[in-house]
Amino acid sequence: MADKLLQTIDLRRVFSETGEKLEILKGVNFAMEEGELVALTGSSGSGKSTFLNLVGMLDTPTSGEILFKGKALSKFNSEERDEYHRFKVGFVFQFHHLLSEFTAIENVCVPGRIAGKSDKECRERAEMLLETVGLKERLKHLPRELSGGERQRIAIARALMNNPDLVLADEPSGNLDEANSAKLNELFGELNEMFKQAFLIVTHDEKLASFARRRVVMHNGLIQDIG
Repeated sequence: MADKLLQTIDLRRVFSETGEKLEILKGVNFAMEEGELVALTGSSGSGKSTFLNLVGMLDTPTSGEILFKGKALSKFNSEERDEYHRFKVGFVFQFHHLLSEFTAIENVCVPGRIAGKSDKECRERAEMLLETVGLKERLKHLPRELSGGERQRIAIARALMNNPDLVLADEPSGNLDEANSAKLNELFGELNEMFKQAFLIVTHDEKLASFARRRVVMHNGLIQDIG
């Protein structure tokens, strides 16, 4: 049996900034294994992005627990939190968030340089990743010289720079046309097969969801496994 990479236990998130309590997550129990490709679907406002932010340690749960490789994130010290963000988890958002004055390869190198890798090591891995996502001829192009689909593929390569165990993607095809969305869908499957990294993808895209090995749905603050 494969090891659990990620597990949440009775995970709850309540917002009360306006003075009125709004319970978004109502006791989510979820698990995924190493190397899995999981699509998380559900209606707008159902809590999908909130869940992703909690798993990525961009937010803190109101109660409940998140386990990564068996260890509770709430028990992480500051060094473990830094390591988690730099090496264990990669992020892909709906908007690419590329640095406008950096070339494709420079953008992909950023996480590696932050993590203390040498320029040579960063550039070699960035070149490999950009070739893998089909951008071998775009290494020195600036974001403004690239299409939306190409920018998003650079963002994916950047997320893979430090070889994370888990990639979290929040509506990665949300700003793309149908053709580029289709290419992105195939790419996630190929990367999952090639690198054996786990992907948890929040999406409204039914075609992207169909590419996933497993699909779960967020409904009424809870996650249901639908195969």
